[in-house]
Amino acid sequence: MASKNVAIGLMLLSQVAVGTLGNFSLLYHHLVLSCSESTLRSTDVIFRHLMIANLLVILTRGIPQTMTAFGWKYFFSDFGCKLILDIQRVGKSISIVITCLLSIFQNITISPKNSCWKDLKRKAPRYINFSISLCWILYMVVNSIFPLYVLGKWSTENISNIRDHGYCSHMGHDKITDSLYAALIVFPEVVFSMLMIWSSGSMILILYRHKQRVQHIHSIKVSSRTSPESRATQRIIVLVCTFVTFHTLSSLLHLYIALYSNPIQWVVNINDLISLCFHTVSPFVLQSHESTISSLSRLCFVCIQNTKSCCVLWKTPKILGDQERRMLSRRTVSTT
Repeated sequence: MASKNVAIGLMLLSQVAVGTLGNFSLLYHHLVLSCSESTLRSTDVIFRHLMIANLLVILTRGIPQTMTAFGWKYFFSDFGCKLILDIQRVGKSISIVITCLLSIFQNITISPKNSCWKDLKRKAPRYINFSISLCWILYMVVNSIFPLYVLGKWSTENISNIRDHGYCSHMGHDKITDSLYAALIVFPEVVFSMLMIWSSGSMILILYRHKQRVQHIHSIKVSSRTSPESRATQRIIVLVCTFVTFHTLSSLLHLYIALYSNPIQWVVNINDLISLCFHTVSPFVLQSHESTISSLSRLCFVCIQNTKSCCVLWKTPKILGDQERRMLSRRTVSTT
């Protein structure tokens, strides 16, 4: 095994470990919030589905690529390859849609009352669950109608036009299937990316106008601490910028790999790393410093309370024993 393959495998393994830990921790945080709070914010619901989509991509793409980098190849059957690649495409498409939905929803939330979004401010939270569920169903159906010409370990077919992924081999489609895929998958991804860029620019403009208005109204001694909505908007803008950067780089590299029959191996390795960057980084972008401190403080408070209760239970038998001794001593004195 070459040293460069070991290095790529270690980098992929670190991405899988960090991304899985980050997405699971943020998903657990929002599940705890949904159980403890009676009313759940719409952004928490969106975060939850985004973490699930990220985990699908990391587990079905990162783990097989890591195993391939360490020397294991073609360890899936034909059905396993089709299932893995189908889940990859669904998770990737859902992460794009939900990131776009998150940016548009936050844009509607922070928009002024006299804007054109004023009617949608009250109606938008009602349709979040329905919209996300509809996106899951639509992309599952759309990805299932495309025939996946995938070869696993035990396939005996001999076809020249094959794309080797290491853990699976992917055959080329005909022109009609490629055109349908571009119309139903690629074109909506481009539209969603453009909507994200537009929404982020609109949020930046709203925050800038709000800052100018606050500086004009208040005095110089006003606190420079930003509001929770502004901090949440800034994190979402950073999330969108992160997505656009990594998605653009990955799309360009993927286009190069698709156009050439024998692409350069280091380009393929870089594409494998970049394709997982957004799904690995996004939970850490969305996590706030305040929520982390509050969670740790709650955990410490629970631990302290449990420790106190344990100390009380440990001391109780001793107290009862002293009382019993006093009662026994009094009884012996009275009898004598």
